[in-house]
Amino acid sequence: MPTASPDPRPVADCLPPLGVYLHWPFCAAICPYCDFNVHLMRDADMGAWQKAYHTELAHAHGLRPDGPVETVFFGGGTPSLMSADLVAALLGEIDRLWGLAANAEITLEANPVSAPEAHLADLRAAGVTRLSLGVQAFDDAALKFLGRTHSAANAKTAFLAAKEIFPRASFDLIYARPAQSVAQWRAELSAALALGPQHMSLYQLTIEPDTPFARLHAAGRFRVPEDEAAAALYEVTQELTAKAGLPAYEISNHGMAGHACRHNVASWQGGDYLGIGPGAHGRLTIDGVRHATQALRQPKRWLDAVAAHGHGWESLHGLDAEARHAEAVMLGLRLIEGVALDDLAARNVALSAERLARARADGLLSHDTTRLQASPQGRLLLDYLLGILLA
Repeated sequence: MPTASPDPRPVADCLPPLGVYLHWPFCAAICPYCDFNVHLMRDADMGAWQKAYHTELAHAHGLRPDGPVETVFFGGGTPSLMSADLVAALLGEIDRLWGLAANAEITLEANPVSAPEAHLADLRAAGVTRLSLGVQAFDDAALKFLGRTHSAANAKTAFLAAKEIFPRASFDLIYARPAQSVAQWRAELSAALALGPQHMSLYQLTIEPDTPFARLHAAGRFRVPEDEAAAALYEVTQELTAKAGLPAYEISNHGMAGHACRHNVASWQGGDYLGIGPGAHGRLTIDGVRHATQALRQPKRWLDAVAAHGHGWESLHGLDAEARHAEAVMLGLRLIEGVALDDLAARNVALSAERLARARADGLLSHDTTRLQASPQGRLLLDYLLGILLA
């Protein structure tokens, strides 16, 4: 596959750490707010998918053969619909090709209704070390509105089982839902924290283009909280999670010390990750240059391409200086600790002193002049901050 002419300067003096993102594109039902690459599950042939994943992993190994793999993330879709045998086979193949680090983090996303305790135990035996449960709400009316097929009781049962089975367990919640008050969210989040999670991903509901929610919202069928109300919900989120010992380490992610998602943190810090499966994105270093990959989105087209060409990637191109610069700044500012300016300089990313001074004067950056770090106000206005720094 041809590669665009990249900027010739190396990303770093040595290869970044390596992760693997493996996309399972199927769900039992598709939620109305979701704009991910998801498709309804219809008799997926686990053997055929195993063969295709193995083939694309081999192709990726030819481009980035150096290991070991530090993290693997099974995302989707609903990867808990995969058989435990398929998960084990894929981890075995990754280990054969690159070697899995002794302390590798293996994350798998799960839906409460596709995560009975016996299946969770099988996934743990297959090698999964971290389960991320898509709860989204601990309120049955909210779950119905969000198109979820589980109840709050299902979610609680699944999470408590996951805590017992996996070394690390997490769940997602969506807030800033229509008509949600600060008092309602405070009560729901407090109840969620009482379950003793080690990690939580807490997202504000956003209306994504070309989703059922986008059409309903445009028709006036519901409204999401205005900016001021959403900011109040965000502040309550920061307050309660910090008090519970799960402060934010990224815009939407909270965890106890030592329980941050290593795969995501490595990606935000500029690590390499191989995007395997339909629609998966990847970043990898080839001959000292950071490259972006993008796979075909439709599962059948991806399977056919893998059979014909050995991979389902529709693009592979070197990132030029401008793209690397923008990506490093956008990802670095997602992290609460930000990124050291010296680290950015080592990756050939330079920022305008005038723009930095303006952002600090506006109270959007911390006063630590050695780091690019958003202030609490800057995190609330991240898009505006990025506009100042990258315009």
